[in-house]
Amino acid sequence: MQFMLLIYDDGEIWQGFSEEERNAVMGEYFAFTDQLREAGAYVAADALQPIGTATTVRVRDGEQLLTDGPFAETKEQLGGYYVVDVDSIDEAIQWAAKIPSARFGSIEVRPVMVYDREGVGA
Repeated sequence: MQFMLLIYDDGEIWQGFSEEERNAVMGEYFAFTDQLREAGAYVAADALQPIGTATTVRVRDGEQLLTDGPFAETKEQLGGYYVVDVDSIDEAIQWAAKIPSARFGSIEVRPVMVYDREGVGA
């Protein structure tokens, strides 16, 4: 089963870290990614640019509407993700708890929807 581990952080906390602290956390991320790969659970992962670089797109009554930034103002923003392939939600949760940002943000664990050739969710 594939699960997406969505990483939410408060950007102000990250910006409050010293360069040494940020480098240490990034080192933890690299080590975590290596652990996922060694366990055969790694599918994909990416970090996202800061929230200020986001553009939200909506189409209403056939008109495209663009907004700078995220759709909703929240303290925590999506900062990145992992996609893992594991046997159960429990295993996905165990991996999520090891993500460095779990200590100062939150990790949302969601099953990935799988579609068959007819386009029906499985």
